[in-house]
Amino acid sequence: MGATHAVRNGAISTAKHWSFRPGWAALIIVGIPFLFISDLPLTYQFIPLVASAIVLGMPHGAVDHLVLPRERGEGLTRDWMVFIGIIYLIFGIAYTLVWFVSPVAAFVFFILLTWFHWGQGELYPLIELVGAEYVRGRIQQLLTILTRGGAPMLVPLVAFPDQYEFVATSLIGLFDSGAAAALSPVFEPTSRLIVGMVYGTLVGVTIIAGYLQTTETAPWLVDASELLLLTGFFFVVPPILAIGVYFCFWHSVRHIIRTTLLHDGSVRSFSTGQTKRVVTQFIRDAAPLTAVALSFMLLLYLLVPQTPTGIADLVALYLVLIAVLTLPHVVIVTLLDRRQAIL
Repeated sequence: MGATHAVRNGAISTAKHWSFRPGWAALIIVGIPFLFISDLPLTYQFIPLVASAIVLGMPHGAVDHLVLPRERGEGLTRDWMVFIGIIYLIFGIAYTLVWFVSPVAAFVFFILLTWFHWGQGELYPLIELVGAEYVRGRIQQLLTILTRGGAPMLVPLVAFPDQYEFVATSLIGLFDSGAAAALSPVFEPTSRLIVGMVYGTLVGVTIIAGYLQTTETAPWLVDASELLLLTGFFFVVPPILAIGVYFCFWHSVRHIIRTTLLHDGSVRSFSTGQTKRVVTQFIRDAAPLTAVALSFMLLLYLLVPQTPTGIADLVALYLVLIAVLTLPHVVIVTLLDRRQAIL
C-alpha cells in the first residue's frame, strides 16, 4: 500500500463507521415492526433481493478481479484476468452442472456454502476494524463462522419453516418439479427443534468463549451484541425479506468496505472523509462485471428445464445465479483471507 500510516489509520476510522452502522440500522429498522406484525406480502418481501441485483448485493462480488492484485500492490494485468477468469469458469461451470444433474444436492450445498461464506465474511471486520484479536484463534474462528453464518441459514429454518421450504422448492423446482420433497424431513418439528437447540448452544458457547479469551471488553461487547442482533433479527423477520436486507446492508457493505481499503485512492479519500469519491470509485470498478454477471441470468432463463413464469420463479432463478457465482467468489475471498492472515 502506498498510503502512509497516519492516512491509513484515518481511513480505518471512517471505514469502521460505514462497515457497521448501515447494517445495524437496517436490521433494527426492519426488525422492530415484526415484533408487532406477523407477516408481510411476498411481493414486498422480494424488494431487497431484487434490488440487490444492482445495489450492493451483486456488485460486492463484481470486484473480485481487482482485490488480489490490489492486495499485492499491483495493477490489473492480463495474467491476473486469466487467473481470476479460470477460477470463475472452473468452479462456476462445475457448480452449474450440479444444479442440472442433482438440484437437491446443489441446493443443500448452496446453504452450506453460504453458511460458511457469510460467517467467513465476519472475521475481517471483527479482527481488523473492531480489534477483536481473540477471534484470530482457530476455535473462536470456527465458532464465529458457525454462529454468524448460521444466523441467516439456520434460524429461519426454526422460525419460518414454511417459507424456507417454499424457497427450497422454488429453486429446486426450476430443474426438477418434484425433487424438493426429499428435503421434507428437514422441516419437521423434531428436526427444527434439534437445529434450534444446537444453534442456541453454539451462540452461548461463542459468547462465553469470547469473553474468557478477550483482554478488552469493548470488542467483545460489539461481537456479542451483533451475534444476538443477528439471531433476533432472523427469528422475527420473514426470511425472504430478512435475507435481502442482510445481504445488501450487512454482508455486502462489509465486504465492499474491505475491498476499498485495498485501493490507495479510496484509502486517501476515506482518510479525509470523502466517502462520495469512494462510492464513485467502487461503482466504476463493479459496474462492468455486474452487467456481465446479470447477463448470465438470461442464459440460465433459457436453459432451465422449468421456464420461470412469475416473480417468485424469477427470484429463484436469480438465487441460482447467486449460488453459482458464490462458489468462485468464496475461493477469491479465501485467498484474500490467507494473504491478509485472517483465516
